[in-house]
Amino acid sequence: MGPTGARGACCRREGGLDFYRAHGADYRCVMAQQRGTSRSAERDDDLEGFGIAVVREDGKWKCTAMSATALSSLAAAETELRELRSAGAVFGLLDVDDEFFVIVRPAPAGTRLLLSDATAALDYDIAAEVLDALNIEVPDIDPDDLDDIDPWEEGDAGILSDLGLPEPVLSVIVADTDLYPDEQLGSIAQRCGFADQLAAVLDRLPR
Repeated sequence: MGPTGARGACCRREGGLDFYRAHGADYRCVMAQQRGTSRSAERDDDLEGFGIAVVREDGKWKCTAMSATALSSLAAAETELRELRSAGAVFGLLDVDDEFFVIVRPAPAGTRLLLSDATAALDYDIAAEVLDALNIEVPDIDPDDLDDIDPWEEGDAGILSDLGLPEPVLSVIVADTDLYPDEQLGSIAQRCGFADQLAAVLDRLPR
């Protein structure tokens, strides 16, 4: 879910990230202008945001854009990531409708998942699919009360611990409601060491 409270002018980042000071200023402005406060399941057909496949192989990072379908279907995102067939680590970063993010990491024993905002399952199919995969019920919350409820994460906060992002640090990033999902993902990229690769892909996305 987007940050609570006033954000100020376009591209203002209170307590912002070095990553976002250095990369993609035009992208940030466009994303900030597109954001709103309402959510609707109907937007699963025309979601904003982005999906990025990240690969760590032979000590090098590679980021590539994922299809728009990955933002609305967990199965589609998993399939797309598995088809990369890398010998190294592979995971997806999904900024869904600029409201929340999902980290998807296929593994032989089953896909590891992290959902930044469990309340998103009330309005977005992919968030509900993540909770279902985690055997967690969709929160029983009156939609009229959503704006008064702080988001909480569900899933594996240690999903990237072997790649330089300890579980406590990722939990802090997820809990920072002053950041939008793209900023949180930028902070994750910075911590792990693929900020430049992520920025290069984001700069090429249609605006």
